[in-house]
This record gives sequence, structure tokens and C-alpha cells, in this order.
Amino acid sequence: MDQPNRIALTGAEAQEMREANEARAAFCRFLASLYLYELTDEQIEAFAHIDVAGDGTAIDEGLSTIKEYLRHRHGGTRQELAVDYARVFLGAGSYDRILAPPYESVFTSEERILMQDARDGAVTYYRRAGLDLPADNTTPEDHLGFELQFVAALAERANEALDGSDEAALAETMALARSFFAHHQQNWLPALCDAVDEFAETDFYRGVARMTRGYVESEAAFFDEVAPVLSLGDEVAEIRPAWDVDDTGALAAEGAVA
Repeated sequence: MDQPNRIALTGAEAQEMREANEARAAFCRFLASLYLYELTDEQIEAFAHIDVAGDGTAIDEGLSTIKEYLRHRHGGTRQELAVDYARVFLGAGSYDRILAPPYESVFTSEERILMQDARDGAVTYYRRAGLDLPADNTTPEDHLGFELQFVAALAERANEALDGSDEAALAETMALARSFFAHHQQNWLPALCDAVDEFAETDFYRGVARMTRGYVESEAAFFDEVAPVLSLGDEVAEIRPAWDVDDTGALAAEGAVA
């Protein structure tokens, strides 16, 4: 990606960005786990006692919904949630479709199927950052859980750059994160949340959808705030796979910017 202009953060700006990245990384890993795995009894108990800030954000509203649902938990709650998770995200009991598949390709391709352009695009971003999934992974790489883990990794890398006073690495990492959010999350997560709202049978997963909407809102606000500070510019270019073809029929270069 194009190198941003030279930046010079004040101590207060650097500390504020560091704290924001820490919070972003923690929340992304937390949210990723809810899409990747069924809940354990220990997690259910932790959710039941989680602190709610009461700040009126969508994330806070989602947590409140979850906590209220778990206030009425019983011996069968874990099984109830496991059934809802499997039905909504894995298609258990549905013979013709998965109701709310947490895969970008399904929501961005005309065919609404897995392993489409969005998957290739996500992998291109992962590899641009020098990251990849284990060789034995069998889940498509554009699963929301993986995408959120990638965002968390970039937030942590940005803080490493801050700690090392490496302005170039900081700007490059944040530009990559902003581009990934714009082209691989902001474009489809609202539709996923709509599907979860429609098909989930428990308020727990409707609360997860509400938190996910809050994630989109908070990330958009975060990048709106840091972009001018880091001189990232107004245009959010997309990194395209090496085999992508432009409008003239020419192959794009590896990691080319659209």
C-alpha cells in the first residue's frame, strides 16, 4: 500500500491509541470466540456476571441482552444455546441452507456460497501481514472468527510499533487494518446481523448480533479518528489477490491496490 505521510504523535495521542488498540484486540478475540465455538458452562457463568457499563452503545446493549437472558439460566441452558448455535451458524436441522453463515463469501457473492472472491481477498490481507492459518485448517478463511482474530493481531502489532516508536510500521499496520475493515467487514456484517436477528431463537445470540453491530460502529468511529492523526488519507484502497483482473483484462500484481 502507498506509504502514508510522516507522522508525529504526541505522548497523549500515542497513549490513547495504545489503550484503544488493547481494547480492540481484547474485544475482537472475545467476539471471535462466540462465532467460532459453542459456549461452555464456565463461559455461561462468566457472562451471567459480566459488568455492563450502561453507556448506551450497541456493544453495551448486546451485553445487557445477554445478561438478562442468562438471569433465567437453568440446567438446560448450555444445551439450549448449543442447539441455537448449531442451527443458526452451522445449519443443523436445515436441509437447504445455513441460516446465518458467518462467512463473508456467502454475503458478498451472487451465488451466496462459500469459497468465493471474499475468501481469496481475506487470505491476501492475511499474507500481506505475514500471517496465515494452520496448514491443517479446514474452515474457509473468511469465517468471521478468523477475520476478527486478524484484526486483533493487527491491533497488537500496531502497539508494538508504538512501543518501538516505529512510525512507518504503525502507519502501515493501521492503513492495512482500515482497508481490511472497509472491504472485508463493514461491507457484510450488518447483513449477517440481520440474519442472526431473524433466525436466532435465543436472546443470547440476538445479543451477540447487537454486539457485532456495535463492533462495526466502533471500528468505523475509530478509523475516522485515527486516519487524520496518522495521515492515512481519505481513500481506503483495497488490496487485491495476485490473480485478480482489472477492467482492462490485465492481471494485478501480487498484493496490488485497487
